[in-house]
Amino acid sequence: MKTLLAALTLTVLLPVAARCAEPPEPIRLWPNEAPGEKGGIGAEVDTTKPTDGLVGGKRLMRLGNVAQPAMTIFSPPKDKDTGAAVVICPGGAYNILAWDLEGTEVADWLNSIGVTGIVLKYRVPRRAGLEKHTAPLQDAQRALGLVRSRAKELGLDPQRLGVLGFSAGGHLAAAVSTGFDTRTYEPLDDADKTSCRPDFTILIYPAYLTLKDGGDTLAPEIKVTAQTPPAFIAMTQDDPVHVESAYVYSLALKTAKVPCELHLYPDGGHGYGLRPSAHAVTTWPARAAEWMEKRGLLKK
Repeated sequence: MKTLLAALTLTVLLPVAARCAEPPEPIRLWPNEAPGEKGGIGAEVDTTKPTDGLVGGKRLMRLGNVAQPAMTIFSPPKDKDTGAAVVICPGGAYNILAWDLEGTEVADWLNSIGVTGIVLKYRVPRRAGLEKHTAPLQDAQRALGLVRSRAKELGLDPQRLGVLGFSAGGHLAAAVSTGFDTRTYEPLDDADKTSCRPDFTILIYPAYLTLKDGGDTLAPEIKVTAQTPPAFIAMTQDDPVHVESAYVYSLALKTAKVPCELHLYPDGGHGYGLRPSAHAVTTWPARAAEWMEKRGLLKK
């Protein structure tokens, strides 16, 4: 066990070697246009400016104007592959996607512990006239249904398919974890007849889980029940998006008798992804890997 934990910690501290020269090809979620998509938002582009701050001493890619949602599947080496998979929801206030910081780098980490990482490129920015999460939730439901319906083809275990989200992506992960019983769009094919319920949920500095003016009340779209998946949550007390999101969601899970592991750290702020720093909160990947192992999610 000590050897395994040392290896898990090492994967956080060292960059993961590149698997191949070319990244995997994205898979479009919708055969035609996404539901209700009207276009006219401009070309998809990295919106990062030279004046934007660094995270962990590195720049990050802020992907904007996403109108064609897709998922990119990053597979672990065959000798490590456990068959488990996680759909990754990057954050960005539902305006952009922190594509590398909270997406591809997370897929690399998951691959290092034998888990397939599926980076979800959901629609941003917020669409006029819709709730902030309406279009992204459609994309997340579609992605989970697609992956589970193709599990055999992809070499995945359909009963070990989780979701992981950061910030706004944490809200999206919680929304799909509590709103999986009804599709929020007109079903298209067999993928939409397949369950989009995640088997487990990982929330890292989740945002928007509570009412804006009522920090002790869950947002109305987050409806925790006994069928809500077990969760791992990590956050800091000094997070500017309010630590109440973590407290209230975990308390709702406890009330519903759903297993939850909450790691609360004193400082570290927001938006660090899994890039190491002097703050203890950036050891969360090792804690999450331990949680996954204890729940039998990393068995081959």
